Amino acid sequence: MTVAHEYADLATVKAMLNLADADATSDALLTQALGAASRGIERLTGRRFWLDPAPVQRVYSLTGRVAADDDGDRLVVDDIGALDGLAVETGSGATWSPVTGYLTAPDNAHLDGAPITSLVLPSGRWGTRGTRVRVTARFGWPAVPVEVAQAAQIQALRLYRRKDSPDGVTGSAEWGVVRLSRVDPDVAALVERLQLPGMG
Repeated sequence: MTVAHEYADLATVKAMLNLADADATSDALLTQALGAASRGIERLTGRRFWLDPAPVQRVYSLTGRVAADDDGDRLVVDDIGALDGLAVETGSGATWSPVTGYLTAPDNAHLDGAPITSLVLPSGRWGTRGTRVRVTARFGWPAVPVEVAQAAQIQALRLYRRKDSPDGVTGSAEWGVVRLSRVDPDVAALVERLQLPGMG
C-alpha cells in the first residue's frame, strides 16, 4: 500500500520491522509516521519530491529571483518535474502575455532525474519592477530520489519507535540513557545534497 505523496510505502517499512503484510495492528501508527517523516523531509530540504498530477499556476515576483549571467536573464522557479503543459506568461492582475524563446535549466535536468529550477531568456529581460511571471507547470520532481525514499523509511521507523521513548530518550544497560536528536543523522546525510540553500 502506497500512501499518496509519501516517500516510502507501508509494505517496505513493515518488512523492515519484520511484520507480515497481513498484520495490520501497526498500520495506522506506521502510516502516520510515514506522513510525518515525508513532511519533515520537505521542511528539512525546502522542497517537495512528488509531482503534480496536472499543471497548476504559480505567480512569481521578479524581486530576488532574477539574475543576469552568461546565458541570459535567469528566473529561479520552484522545481518543475515535467514539461507537459508548461506555459510562461508575464504581466500582472488580469493582463498576461505569453513568453516564448526561453530555455529551461539546468540542461538535461529531467534526463538526470532532477527538476528544472530556472527559466532563462537568452535575449531581453523578464520585465521591470512590478512585473510578475506566471508559470503553469507540473511542479515537483520527475521521480522520488532514492535518497529521499531511504530517508523516509529511516525517519518513519524512528518516529514509530518514539512510542517507546515518549520523552525523547532511550537507553540500554550498555550505553545508559541517551537523548534522541530531532533528525536521524543518516536522514540528514542522505538528503543533504538535495537541500535548497539556507535550509537544514
